[in-house]
Amino acid sequence: MPGHTIQTTVVGSYPVPDWLRAYPSAQALIDAIRVVLKTQEEAGIDVIADGELCRFDVNHPETNGMIDYFIGKMDGISTEISRRILSEFRREAGLAYRTAPAGVVTGPLGEGTLNLPADYRTVRPLTRSRLKFTLTGPHMLSKVLMDRHYKNRPDLAMAIADVLATQVTEIDADVVQVDEANIPGHPDEAEWAAAAINRVLDAVRTEKAVHVCFGNYGGQTVQQGTWEALMPFLSALRADHLVLECKRWGVETTAILRDLPKKIKLGIGVIDIKDNRVETPDEIARDIETVIVHLGPHRLAYVHPDCGFWMLQRSVADHKIEALVKGRDLFEGI
Repeated sequence: MPGHTIQTTVVGSYPVPDWLRAYPSAQALIDAIRVVLKTQEEAGIDVIADGELCRFDVNHPETNGMIDYFIGKMDGISTEISRRILSEFRREAGLAYRTAPAGVVTGPLGEGTLNLPADYRTVRPLTRSRLKFTLTGPHMLSKVLMDRHYKNRPDLAMAIADVLATQVTEIDADVVQVDEANIPGHPDEAEWAAAAINRVLDAVRTEKAVHVCFGNYGGQTVQQGTWEALMPFLSALRADHLVLECKRWGVETTAILRDLPKKIKLGIGVIDIKDNRVETPDEIARDIETVIVHLGPHRLAYVHPDCGFWMLQRSVADHKIEALVKGRDLFEGI
C-alpha cells in the first residue's frame, strides 16, 4: 500500500517457468508474465516487475538476457565471434566470468531492432499495480564488447547510453531502473560510468533507480569490491533511489552509505538470493531496524532482494518474496 513508510520491491528477474521453456509461444510468454506479476501482487509487493521475461530467449533459456538481449539488437555491433576475437577478448576484457564477448563494435551504434518501449507496453496492461521496468546500464554493456570503432571505453559507454536514453523516454513505468553489476570490481571507472548512466537517467520521466550488485551467476559473486570504494560513483548518480546488494555482506555494511547525498533515497537488500535458505520475517524486521540505526531516519525508501531471482527455484523465490513483505509489515507493526 502507498501508506507504507518503507516500500517493498523486487530487483527484476524471476525464474523462468518450466512450461515456458518446454512450450514457448507468444501466448505462453504472456501467461508466464501474468503468473510472475500475480505472485508478487498476492504477496503484497508494492512495486512489482515482469521477471524480465520479455527478454526470454528459447535458444538460450539458461540466461536472463541481461547482456545479449540488448547487444544483439543494436546497429553497429556484430555478434559473429571468430577464434581470433575470442583470443583478444580473453587478453583485454578483464571479465573472467565470460568466455566470449557479446559482440564486436564495428561502426556507430544505433537502436537497430531494440524496442524496450514495446516490451513495456506488453506488460503494462497485465497489472494495475505500480510497475518497475529494468534495463542493463551502459557501463556494464560496454565492458562485454570488443570495440573496433570508438576505441575508447568511455566513448563507447556514452554511445550505448544515447541508444538507451532514446528508448526510456517512451517508458512511463512507475520506476525505471538501470542495472549495474560490473562497477564494484572497477571503482576506478566511476567517473565515466556515472556519466553514462546519468545520460540514461536524465531521459527517464518517472522515478529513477540504479541497481548496484556484485554479480550473480550460479549463485556466485562475480565482482570483488567494497561500498567504501564505490562512494564516489554512488554519490555522482542522478538517481531518485539506489537498489543495493547488502544482505550478502551483512546489513551493518550500510553504515558507510549514510554519507551519500541526502537527496538520494536508499533501497537495501535484506534477502540473500545466493542462498536457498528463506529468511524469516523476524530476521528481516531486525535487519530493517539495523539499517535504520546506521542510516538514520527517513533515508530507507525500499527493501528488496539483493539481486534478481532468476538463478533460484520458483518455490524458493516465492517464499522469499512472501517473507520480504511479512518482515517489512512486522517492522512497521502491521
